[in-house]
Amino acid sequence: MGRLICDNISEIIFDITSDYEKGRPIDKQDMFRLPDRYEVRSIIDKLNRIVYAGYYVDRTYKIYNLNTSVASLTEDVAYTLNKQIALALHFDPEISKLPDEEIRVISEDYTVKFMKKIPEIREYLDTDIEALFVGDPAAESKDAIVIAYPGLFAISVQRYAHVLYQLGVPILPRVMTEHAHSKTGIDINPGATIGKYFFIDHGTGVVVGETTVIGENVKIYQGVTLGALSTRGGRGLIDKKRHPTIEDNVTIYSGASILGGDTVIGEGSVIGGNVFLTKSVPPGTKVHVANQELKFDGKGIKDLVEDDNEWFYVI
Repeated sequence: MGRLICDNISEIIFDITSDYEKGRPIDKQDMFRLPDRYEVRSIIDKLNRIVYAGYYVDRTYKIYNLNTSVASLTEDVAYTLNKQIALALHFDPEISKLPDEEIRVISEDYTVKFMKKIPEIREYLDTDIEALFVGDPAAESKDAIVIAYPGLFAISVQRYAHVLYQLGVPILPRVMTEHAHSKTGIDINPGATIGKYFFIDHGTGVVVGETTVIGENVKIYQGVTLGALSTRGGRGLIDKKRHPTIEDNVTIYSGASILGGDTVIGEGSVIGGNVFLTKSVPPGTKVHVANQELKFDGKGIKDLVEDDNEWFYVI
């Protein structure tokens, strides 16, 4: 270390540590009572090994009997998840007032309830794989979808996180979905309620807000936002329906933004690319941007004809 740094490092350290004493949220130092993001990622990885048993291999589990392997993974997830839930519950204003022993009992109850939901989660994810395979002509196989598709990874994590969200576990569900967000570019809030046969193609830039309700057989493409109409109400909007409802059998193409808690997209509707929609549409509606002017310059363009009936597309 150079002389200039050596002469100043003690003062720098003193200034930084003194800044921790101002009592702000950023000054929190009790790191041993915080959920561990790395442990949460490990839980997600192990849940994927349980849910998709034939697709994820962990070389540390050198067990060739499936029942024994699943038993080891399940016990591991239950132990780690229980510990992380207990830490997260300290961020619940009411539960945090309870003795640690009572918090431990609540954490164990939540853990058991979550683990018992795994077969139901698998049932939903099986339908999501089916939707992806049927809806994407580029899908080589269902195996390829499980192994490679970011949309399925993001949906899987959201379905795990949603169960914890419904139980009322703080922080942990958001840590899970933000991990999926960072890996895939797909941002689905753990609070969103999503039906079976959910299809996300490509996925990059998809945003689904907390109070969004999505029915069955819904297909969305990259860049779609299911968001709030306005956040100017700030904290006053907590527990209010801020995001849209998408009914069954709806397709939403790339770049579309559908906003507002009162906005309902009726069953069987199709929302075209780059549509900005803040009001409800009845079932069976096709919404697209009209009068989008395209200009063509150059030779051999006289046969280029725009047909408004041909705007539907699959990428």
